[in-house]
Amino acid sequence: MTLRVWLAFLALCVIWGIPYFFIKKAVVEVSPLLVAWGRITLGALVLLPLAWHTGGLRNITKHLGWLVLFAVVELVGPFWLIALGERSISSSLAGILLSAVPLTVVMIAPLMGVKERLSARRWAGLTIGLAGVVALLGIDSLHGAHEWFGAGCILLSTLGYALGPLIIQRHLADVQPLGVVAASTVVGSLVLLIPAILTAPSVMPSPSAITSVLILGIVCTALGLVLFVYVISNAGASKATVVTYVNPAVAVLLGVWILDEHFGIGAGIGLVLILLGCYLANSSQDAAH
Repeated sequence: MTLRVWLAFLALCVIWGIPYFFIKKAVVEVSPLLVAWGRITLGALVLLPLAWHTGGLRNITKHLGWLVLFAVVELVGPFWLIALGERSISSSLAGILLSAVPLTVVMIAPLMGVKERLSARRWAGLTIGLAGVVALLGIDSLHGAHEWFGAGCILLSTLGYALGPLIIQRHLADVQPLGVVAASTVVGSLVLLIPAILTAPSVMPSPSAITSVLILGIVCTALGLVLFVYVISNAGASKATVVTYVNPAVAVLLGVWILDEHFGIGAGIGLVLILLGCYLANSSQDAAH
């Protein structure tokens, strides 16, 4: 990769590691639905003009049904579920749980018609990664039904994040990626508009909460997606997805350092096992031989 692509990749690692910190700050005063709508809408305001200018919206209307489904499973569902979950669990734990997305992709890909032979190395990766999730949830991280509910919301969001790329691969491959993400933010904003209005706070949120939503929308959503598309175009999808291995470290660092969140032995063991499992499960077939 060139220096410019490396810088974009490193920036993306940080940008997609910080949402959990700002979500945690925002949901103290703003409903999860309004947080999700705010970041998606701000993302649309930035991405739509870019996609229009670059011609990325060509052929979009031919795939409207799949585009709506992509918007729901990749943006609407996960953004709402993560914000809902972070009302009950720490931002660092949310970041670690979401590192299981690559494992989820491997597990559900056959159900979407994407068939690959799983080598012994990839099976080992799946097993180790699942053991990491069990260790993370079972040793010292969760206490009480509300925290289990929060963790369940985060794990359910990993399913949406895993389905999204598979929908693109199977049904939106002939549309420019920037056009897909731009149009999907518009769809997501419309889907969440009424729920966001109904759950709006009765008083104006603090500058801290408003700033958090602004950063989530403009930096974490719009800029993050633009950088992701750029890295994919110049280095390939496999290298771009490596950001998944770095994001949890950023989330943990911010959560422990600034929010004073607990990071126990279960979180440490779970993080290591999940990342190792993701690495093995997403290794190429050639690497397994």
